[in-house]
Amino acid sequence: MSPAESIRIFIGFDPRETVAYHVLVQSLIEHASLPLTITPLALPHLATVLTRPRDPLQSSDFAFSRFLTPYLSHYAGWSLFLDCDMVVMRDIGELWRLRDESYAVQVVKHHHVPAETQKFLGQAQTRYAKKNWSSVVLFNNARCLALTPEYVNRASGLELHQFKWLASDAEIGALPAPWNFLVGYDAGAVDDIALLHYTSGGPYFSAYRDCAHAAAWFKYREGLLATSDSAQVEA
Repeated sequence: MSPAESIRIFIGFDPRETVAYHVLVQSLIEHASLPLTITPLALPHLATVLTRPRDPLQSSDFAFSRFLTPYLSHYAGWSLFLDCDMVVMRDIGELWRLRDESYAVQVVKHHHVPAETQKFLGQAQTRYAKKNWSSVVLFNNARCLALTPEYVNRASGLELHQFKWLASDAEIGALPAPWNFLVGYDAGAVDDIALLHYTSGGPYFSAYRDCAHAAAWFKYREGLLATSDSAQVEA
């Protein structure tokens, strides 16, 4: 019997959002129909690879580490990157099956122009073309050879997040909008949402405890914390 296909997932990690990371993982596990291989992009683990100084405009530790996904995947096969400030509401296998060899990357192509100037923890809210495209990315790793550690360390934020390392925008495929629903910005029926993205701040921060769709996040947190007294451990 051949081994089951597994979904290779890299998740941005920031110690200020540790609980958000684990709740996202819980939501992935609850719905997945295939085995998952999950890697947190924690900066201490990447210290010898990601050497660029912190950009004053970056709001999270994983602003640039996400672009090491193809390198960490040995430029082979496909990988999925997710920001940690999310929960998945459906089987991530549905998204995985949308991989299209015609493209180098696939993203939800938002037209997101936030009106506010600040988001969570007083971080600057920057505006730029293709904003939030890089928060959920299916990487066709063999077609992302430009993303070497050397390039990721020297490229500007706009070069990276606007996918200027690709030959053209024709290499960017579109994913369905429900797979990156921007909480507080996007409108739509709850039943149609596949992935909630608390991009401006989620209920793991006290100031956003009652934000839209907070109940979904707390549901998965409860799943993470659940224990069973019925299980007996044999000596």
